[in-house]
Amino acid sequence: MIEHQLIVSILLIVAICLLVMVSQRIKVAYPIMLVLGGIMLSFIPGIPSLRINPDVIFLVFLPPILYDAAVSNSWKELWRWRRVIGSFAFIVVFITALVVGYIANTFIPGFSVALGFLLGGIVSPPDAVSAAAIMKFVKVPRRISAILEGESLFNDASSLIIVKFALIAIGTGQFVVHQAAASFVWMVIGGAGVGVLLSYVLIKLHKWLPMDENIDTIFTVISPYLMYVCAETVEASGVLAVVSGGLYFSYRRILIIGSSSRLRAENVWDFLIFLLNGMAFFLIGLDLPEIMTGLNDDGVNLWVATGYGLLITAALVVIRMGAAFSAVFITRFMSKFITVADARSQGISGPFILGWTGMRGVVSLAAALSIPLYIPGTQTPFPERSLVLYITFVVITLTLILQGLTLPVLLKLVKLPNYDDHLPHEETERIIRIGMAQTSLDFLRQNNKCEDVTRSATLANLVNHWDEQLETEGSATLYDAELRKTYRKILIEQRLWLNKLNNENERVDEETIRHFIHRIDLEEERLLKE
Repeated sequence: MIEHQLIVSILLIVAICLLVMVSQRIKVAYPIMLVLGGIMLSFIPGIPSLRINPDVIFLVFLPPILYDAAVSNSWKELWRWRRVIGSFAFIVVFITALVVGYIANTFIPGFSVALGFLLGGIVSPPDAVSAAAIMKFVKVPRRISAILEGESLFNDASSLIIVKFALIAIGTGQFVVHQAAASFVWMVIGGAGVGVLLSYVLIKLHKWLPMDENIDTIFTVISPYLMYVCAETVEASGVLAVVSGGLYFSYRRILIIGSSSRLRAENVWDFLIFLLNGMAFFLIGLDLPEIMTGLNDDGVNLWVATGYGLLITAALVVIRMGAAFSAVFITRFMSKFITVADARSQGISGPFILGWTGMRGVVSLAAALSIPLYIPGTQTPFPERSLVLYITFVVITLTLILQGLTLPVLLKLVKLPNYDDHLPHEETERIIRIGMAQTSLDFLRQNNKCEDVTRSATLANLVNHWDEQLETEGSATLYDAELRKTYRKILIEQRLWLNKLNNENERVDEETIRHFIHRIDLEEERLLKE
């Protein structure tokens, strides 16, 4: 039995790799190819039926994916676009759930208001992995990608909270507003608090205990699982715990973890996230026969159910488009009373692209699969469970294919404005090189290390041509241990200066800062191995 599961898992990974290679060859985002590949593979005769355990999605897949997104996110961009991100992650998700609930209650027989609200909560959060994979093929302004990345950190939490309340309302037949409000506040504050607290404790452990690259990497991998489980244990939001903990760790990691650990962790996380994302989207396609079997057992006509799926998909597209354009008008209106990130009129292309990036993904399917077979505490079958599952599948598939395949074309056809949020890349690099050179020279002078320069041709060359040192790294060796120690201290000062520049200058793109920090890490790693 174990051998059989191992063989199946290996074959799944091989299939995922082949489909990703095909997607790269034909320049199609890999989530689309994996879903379509899973659907086609599921109908091959002899392929066993797959039943996805939602606990596996929530516990195994979701924490590391969200944690990696949080750690990779820019605090600076998150704060700059906090109002737009917060609106899309919470207000728009809630409005979407309400509107979808009303449509389902009105047009789908057997759907109560609570059941419609449940469906709305399930399909409301867009999947940022799909959008990010698609936008790799075309260049988009940093503003749009930052808003999408920030939204994705929180919309999963808000939608899952809606799903939880809707399930309670269906199970009990009532909805107590003050109890729901208190529970919501605890889930948000408790989840965020648990995540930050555990992240703080883990950072302290990094300081107090001796750790090498392997232990540091293991700690980063287990952190999201620990945060998620602890938050869920106290009935807070595990998703928010992972996100808040990841953001706090991201803000502090430059000062805590060494260059070797960062480089090792980056390689491990790149592999882990690729594998988890690939398996998640592939499993979506493979689950179709199981969903259709449930639909057939309930006597629901496939074409009628597909029509309901088309209706909900169209509603979701219209709602997000309306939200994107409304955000622009609301921002311009509120700029008369408060300071906003950008109150200028930038045309309709930006809101249009932001509205079109509403592809749904694995969180929606996992939320649908988490619906119990029976109403809790009874032997009454959960109403319309198979139909909710099928509608969710249709929404995921249609948004991935329709919006996913057309988004690159639209990005090429629509002329996006030059938002001028950041300095030009060349100007940013010039500022960084000058600042790093000045920081290095200041360190040598302030610590009386200038005599070391005369003892090393390499240091002399670095002092004379410091603004070119990153292009010529590795061209010489510092044989003297004391000189290597001095050079390493200089690299640490450069890294601290870059972190300070990022925090103080909002016009400098954090992606460029991280690129330079990565290069300093590589140089320090080379130095340590000499």
